[in-house]
Parts: sequence; structure tokens; C-alpha cells
Amino acid sequence: MRDDDRAKVPEARQTDIGAPDMADIDTGLEMPRRLWAIVAISFGTALFVLDGTIANVALPTIARDLSVEQGVVVNVVTVYQLVMVMALLPFANLGERLGLRRVYQTGQLIFMAASALAFLAHSLPTLLIVRAGQAFGAGMAMSVSAALIRQIYSKRSLGSGLGINSVIVASSNALAPVLGGLIVAHADWRWVFVAAVPLAALSLLIGRFLPDPVRGSTPFDWRSGLWSAASFALLIGGIELAAHGGMVALGVVIALAGLGSALALAWRERQRANPVFPVDLLAMPSIGLSTLAAIAAFVGSAALVVALPFRLEQGMGYTPQEVGLLVLPFPLTMLVVAPIAGWLSDHASPSIMGLIGMIIAVAGLCFLAFLPDHAGVVAIAWRLVVAALGFSLFFSPNARMIVGNSPRERAAAAGGLLATGRLFGQTLGAALVGITLSLGLGEGPVPMLACAVLAAVAAFASLVRWRLAEKA
Repeated sequence: MRDDDRAKVPEARQTDIGAPDMADIDTGLEMPRRLWAIVAISFGTALFVLDGTIANVALPTIARDLSVEQGVVVNVVTVYQLVMVMALLPFANLGERLGLRRVYQTGQLIFMAASALAFLAHSLPTLLIVRAGQAFGAGMAMSVSAALIRQIYSKRSLGSGLGINSVIVASSNALAPVLGGLIVAHADWRWVFVAAVPLAALSLLIGRFLPDPVRGSTPFDWRSGLWSAASFALLIGGIELAAHGGMVALGVVIALAGLGSALALAWRERQRANPVFPVDLLAMPSIGLSTLAAIAAFVGSAALVVALPFRLEQGMGYTPQEVGLLVLPFPLTMLVVAPIAGWLSDHASPSIMGLIGMIIAVAGLCFLAFLPDHAGVVAIAWRLVVAALGFSLFFSPNARMIVGNSPRERAAAAGGLLATGRLFGQTLGAALVGITLSLGLGEGPVPMLACAVLAAVAAFASLVRWRLAEKA
């Protein structure tokens, strides 16, 4: 093994306020360039979040128009998630080589080109190709977005920046089904896949205010990049196949093959400089524990959002329209609390905030698990507010620990790790609900109790992280 292939992680004491001591020089962009860069990254974030969820409401219409079964048309969403998670880590690594802004804006251009092809989609295979192209571009951009946020903001205000970004994510998620429903009701469904393009155009228009791209000196390892993409394709694809494809045994085998491939890649990467699979970052307790906590919390929050409508509609007799309004307190609470939590993480221990947040989330999830069968609007709403308050206090501070504690030159890898954890957690959350439903347990307390256990895991990881920081 050559010396230059060995990992070179700068020595810096990891702190519990989310950044290494050596990062004191990080002052962010000067004003007013910083404001324009924030607008550019906000438009880009809204673009990819909106496109990732807006198609859900159009699936029944697409199935009828293309004469395919509803179970098959779900692949429009699955392909998007699969391609995006495959792209995150390789392109985060490539961003460190070519420059973050170059990769970010190239991804936006690819997304726009793929969106234009949506008007040619008159069959499901063509539509799936369009969605794969959109996800490829979105994955390129999302892989480096957190690293760009770190460069835009000063070290002392990184938590606030991540909090603002979480508001964009939450509001885009809330807007997507409304906008998708309006488009499907009044226009051709293909416009659903073009609706986010104006955001890409605006982001590109003011993208020159983003941090200047800086090329790295280490060549990109294409073999590791392809290996990483293939591993996550097998892992996520196997989970989807087992949970939603009706082929449990085959799906489990494929997922285990993906897990084995990922572990083999991690073993190979552990002695390389700036590895595609960021084992150097995962070996740092502040980042490794934060990643574990993030995955557990994302699984729990995603399972809550997926499972609760089944409980309210099939178990308690609410209509789909009523369910949509009943679950609204969850995203609205996160919309309000997330930026406050981000700001607080700049001034208080993110580990303590995460611990408190997950304890609150456990309480809220237990309240939801034992929700009375004839609960009214208020009883449902306050339980959702408690759970959302807990998750809101956790996500931004925990993200600050992952992105802020990485060496500056590895910020893109940290951002890719965070995005991968989020998508992987959301996939596992949906799979968890699918399993409970198949076992006949999906409409009772079991899904929420499982979510509470996962929140407890995130709380424990936050506690351990805090104790290690206290001893350092």
C-alpha cells in the first residue's frame, strides 16, 4: 500500500458544539454575497425535495393513463429514491475533486434536461428513464449541498444555516402534495415532473454567488464510486423488494448481498486517503454516533408519517381528506421549531439538545401508540405536536455535529453521509410499516412503539456522544 493511499485525517479535537477547533478560520461568505448564496441553495433544496415527493399524488392518474397496475406504478417513486441514494456518496467524493459548485450546478443542469424529456413519456419504461435522469441530477446536487452550506455560513452560525435548510425541506414537503394535486386536477400529469424546473433555473441564475469551486489534488477512484453505488442499489433495492414487492425471500437475499458488499468496500476504503465510502469520518466518535442516531431517528419519523394514516383511516374511521388535515400538526410544528433548534445548536450542546429532543419524541410516540380508538382532533393534534417537537430539537443539531465536526476538506463527504442516512432511514421506515401491516399489526400500537424504540436508540447515541466529549 503506497503512503499516499493511506488515510490522512487532520488531527483536531472534536468538540460538542459541532466543529473541530481547527475550523476557527471558517468565517463563511461576506455579506451581501452570503444572502444571495443562501437564496441560491434554498431554491436548489426546494427543487429536489419538491420533485422527490410531488409525484406521489399523481400515481393513480399515471397508472390509468399508461394502463399499468397501481402496484407497478409505484416504481416511479422507488426508482427515484434508488438512483438518488446510489449517487450521493460517489458524487460527494467527486465534488471534493472537481469543486462543490461545479458538481452542484452540473446536477441541476442534468435535472432540467431530464425534466424536459417528461413530455415524451408515453409509457412506463420511458417515464422511469426520465425519473432516473432526474434522480441522477438531484443526487449530484444534494451530495454537496450540505458542504456548500458549511462554506456559506461561518462556523458560529452553521446550526442556524442548517435550521433554515430544514425549514425549506419541511415547507417543500408540505407544498408538494398540494401543488401535485392542483396540477393533476387541471393539467396533464406530465407537468408534475416539470413543476420544479423554475426553481432550478432561478438557482442557476444566481448560482455565481455560491462559494467558488476549488479543485482537489487526489484523483477520483471510479472503482470505489461504482462499488458504492452498486452496494446501495442492492441494499435499498432488496429492502424495497422484500417490503413492497411481494418477494420477501429474494429481497432479503439481495439486501444481505448489498450489506456484505458495503462492508467489504468499507474494509477496502479504510486505508485510503479521502475514501468514497467515508470510513475515516465514521471512525470519529462525534460523527459515527451522530450518523447512527440520524438513521434511527429518520427511520422512526418516516415510519410515523407512513403508519399514522393507516391507523386514522382504517382503524379509526377518518376519511382520507380528514387524515390529511389531522397529520398537519406534525410538519407545521417542525416548520416552526427546526430553525429555532438550529440557532440554539450554535450556542448550546447539540448532544444535550438531541438527547432532550429524543426523550420528548419517545414520550410523544408512546402517547400516539396508546391513542384512544375514538380520539378527537385535539387529542391527536397535541400528541403529534409533542412528537414533532422532539424530532425538531434533534435533527438540526445532529446534522450540525456531522457536517461541522468533519475536516473542512471532507465536508462534502459528511454531507453525502448525512443525505444517505436520511434516505436510507426513510426507506427502512416505510419497510418497517410494510412489515407490520403484513403481520396484521399496522393499525395498532406496534408501529409507534417501534418508532419509540428507535428514538430511544438515537437518544442513547446522543448521550454517549456527550459523555465522550465531556471526557475529551
